[in-house]
Amino acid sequence: MKTITIEGQLRTEHGKKAARQIRSQENVPGVIYGGAQEINFFAPAKAFKSLVYTSEFQLAEVKVDGKTYKCILKDLQFDKVDDSLIHVDLLELVDNKKVIATLPIKFTGTSVGVKEGGKLVTKMKALKVKTLPKDLKENITVDITNLELNGNIRVEDVKADNMEILNSPRIPIASVVMTRQLKQEEATAAKDEKKK
Repeated sequence: MKTITIEGQLRTEHGKKAARQIRSQENVPGVIYGGAQEINFFAPAKAFKSLVYTSEFQLAEVKVDGKTYKCILKDLQFDKVDDSLIHVDLLELVDNKKVIATLPIKFTGTSVGVKEGGKLVTKMKALKVKTLPKDLKENITVDITNLELNGNIRVEDVKADNMEILNSPRIPIASVVMTRQLKQEEATAAKDEKKK
């Protein structure tokens, strides 16, 4: 799994004024929680780019004050005006402590319904899971080979080893719908059948 290294510095001052000062130097304040203690730090805005602006699930190794913390991204805050990153929440991974993470869905295979002329509609891009840090993966693979025309794959159909999927089981993840062209062909075929 891809891991991004972020070199950070401990925050000594807190409050809005201190945070503004940090941001004015193109740094982003952040917090690491979930471990033995909460760590308040800041790092250059550039350091977070590849962690924040991606659809991939990645780990972050944050180095602060001589220590390294293995984390996952938990929450972000953006400026309402210029959309710049203004705060990052990271969750420290502790070996025997389960974490909740959002993992992207990777679809594999070519659906039977698509081969018949249908169109694949993906309704979800990621799933929320609860698992131990050692079982975290870059994505959850969903095979759509057997997905038929007008068929659905739901959350309950997904098999994820050593993970508890927290999304509602009945929600569709992907479906194959009939295209307009296919509907017209069926309608024409039905009319021709009546004429006989």
